[in-house]
Amino acid sequence: MANKLVTIFGGSGFIGRHVVRRFAADGWRVRVAVRDTRAAAFLKPAGNLGQIALVPASIRDDASVAAAIAGADAVINCVGVLYERGNSTFEAMHVDGAARVAKAAAAAGVEHLVHISALGAAADSPSTYARSKAAGEAAVQDAFPTATIFRPSVVFGAEDGFFNLFGRIAQLSPVLPFFTDIVPHAEGGGGPKFQPVFVGDVANAIGDSVMKPGYAGETFELGGPRVYDMREIMQIVNRETMRDRWIIGVPFIVAQVSAVFAQFLPTPLLTPDQVKLLKIGNVLGNKAPGLAEFGIVPSSAEAIVGSYLKRFRPVQQGKRIRIAAK
Repeated sequence: MANKLVTIFGGSGFIGRHVVRRFAADGWRVRVAVRDTRAAAFLKPAGNLGQIALVPASIRDDASVAAAIAGADAVINCVGVLYERGNSTFEAMHVDGAARVAKAAAAAGVEHLVHISALGAAADSPSTYARSKAAGEAAVQDAFPTATIFRPSVVFGAEDGFFNLFGRIAQLSPVLPFFTDIVPHAEGGGGPKFQPVFVGDVANAIGDSVMKPGYAGETFELGGPRVYDMREIMQIVNRETMRDRWIIGVPFIVAQVSAVFAQFLPTPLLTPDQVKLLKIGNVLGNKAPGLAEFGIVPSSAEAIVGSYLKRFRPVQQGKRIRIAAK
């Protein structure tokens, strides 16, 4: 693969950085297309000298996208936003930007295009985010019919914004709340269900889809080995942070009201659109192939999250561990 070149849009993001490392480990030359090359400099040590190049690009700009793609054998689009700010709207990033990358890849004669969407993408979803993801998929398939599309569930790993968020809450708050429309202790009262997938498994599937034959034009839904409700997620957080917080169910109306105000924060914890997504949950529908198609056995959350949630443990964690072992 020494002469192969891959361009990765959004390569400094959570999923993107793992994709960069996967391609670098397999000997590809990696071109990371990002808005801020200085902030992405941490990626350089992931490869050998000169193997990873950082180039300025915005998927809202035709010229920079075309320049970033020129000469590439494969293109991976990992760009996505969870909330809208200024020009970074769902339409601009997930639809127009995705179409721009796909059209430029087709015009440049790129062999492989991989587009990262999201589990739950649907044209009839109540969520603007999910509808934009579905529209983005359609735009990509129109421009590049052999593109491979991935729809991961909630992705976890050391830099995630999911378990780390709750770990931080456990560190600072005496309670770990979750949202539900059912009496918390009744059957089904544990809140929405999720099927978290490990970022390393996602990156390996993306790499295999380019480096091995048979995946062009396919759509894959990626999830972990187990479905959890939100109460179970909080129990994992409680255990791994050694905080023993009080886990309480809160009506969704509280989330809806809170989101109205929280959406205006610089980095909102919750927006009204995210509440709509949260109520739906994020579980595989078994309508599309997944990690098994790549021979990947999905990693469980329990096996991995403790390695990074330990940062939220009390200062006296070592003493508590020794006492528990006696």
